[in-house]
Amino acid sequence: MTFAIRVNGGTHTVDVDDDTPLLWVLRDVLGMTGTKFGCGKALCGACTVHMDGAPVRSCITPVDSVGSSEITTIEAIGGTPAGAKIQKAWLDDVVPQCGYCQSGQIMSAAALLARNPHPTDADIDDAMSGNICRCGTYSRIREAIKLAAQSSKQGRTP
Repeated sequence: MTFAIRVNGGTHTVDVDDDTPLLWVLRDVLGMTGTKFGCGKALCGACTVHMDGAPVRSCITPVDSVGSSEITTIEAIGGTPAGAKIQKAWLDDVVPQCGYCQSGQIMSAAALLARNPHPTDADIDDAMSGNICRCGTYSRIREAIKLAAQSSKQGRTP
């Protein structure tokens, strides 16, 4: 089937089966390889993208469920205010270790800051609970989110 999907501000026509996971449409059809495959069961968060600003697991999101929603991937998240702050804080706090999970981590953190610019520790824990980091950089992730949130309070990018 042919689908017109909106990704990162552009419309792309793809010819795939209606139950094809969005992850594979992004990676294999559109060549956007920043979104990672982790578990294929929405348990690890590596495949997180935004659908109309909300974080979703693209490995279990069939392309036919996207409809007219706007999909944002790691390739474009830096163009959003929350995404730019998160990416800068990630670099400033040297969050990544191996880096494999980081696109999903950044996408979840950016969605959190977009809806709650001043999250508590509990808010951060809740928003990030579905993202697994095998290297255990959780404390650096939390600190980077706090740094980005602090820059929001001060009205600047970290």
